[in-house]
Amino acid sequence: MGERSSSARRPDDRPGRPRRWGPPKRKACRFCVDRVQSIDYKNVPVLKSFVTDRGKILSGRLTGTCAGHQRMLTRAIKRARTIALIPFTGT
Repeated sequence: MGERSSSARRPDDRPGRPRRWGPPKRKACRFCVDRVQSIDYKNVPVLKSFVTDRGKILSGRLTGTCAGHQRMLTRAIKRARTIALIPFTGT
């Protein structure tokens, strides 16, 4: 009598709304999805998207990057900073 059909959705299941129950949904690693084997330090537009306007490297928890790719990303950002492709601090 009061059963829901499997196709009936709760109002909180709509995309774009925060989940109400359970752990938050895990973000997918951008590099794993694209099957990137190595991150190049010369690819400045990609590296800049993982650095704040103040020059800090964003954590994997915020970006959804897996641990392996986060280590490669950090190494690439530091190399790009050393040869002045990316500034150490914000402008």
